[in-house]
Amino acid sequence: MPIRPEELPEIPPEIRAEFLPDRLGIEIKSLALDRIVATMPVSGNRQPYGLLHGGASAVLAETLGSIGAALHTLPERAPVGLELSCTHHRSATEGVLTGVGTPIHVGRSTSTFEIVITDEKDRRICTAKLTCMHLDIDRVMATAAKS
Repeated sequence: MPIRPEELPEIPPEIRAEFLPDRLGIEIKSLALDRIVATMPVSGNRQPYGLLHGGASAVLAETLGSIGAALHTLPERAPVGLELSCTHHRSATEGVLTGVGTPIHVGRSTSTFEIVITDEKDRRICTAKLTCMHLDIDRVMATAAKS
């Protein structure tokens, strides 16, 4: 049974200090079972030529897809990334990007989300697809405790 967005667990402080989405300036704007929206600045996320780093788009996409999967699987199961595919349509050099993640498939063992990233002029920067595997929460927590 899906959980409500406000029921998502808090990130422990020791993990929050190293949380990649925070380092990239990703901010969640809205959460729902059928749509997750977040923003990310281009500033601070550029490659050496001044363009948005494609890996930053990938982090935004994986963040949105993983949160979407978590809304559908927690508290019994936890999503872990299985495959991420990103197509970079155009470059970005400034401004704030918006990512919108929507479910394509949500099942018991896997889920797949499409993530569309656009610039402030609503031009598509990247289209991504994330597939997550849903693992029993006890297994995920045991693995995390070992690291």
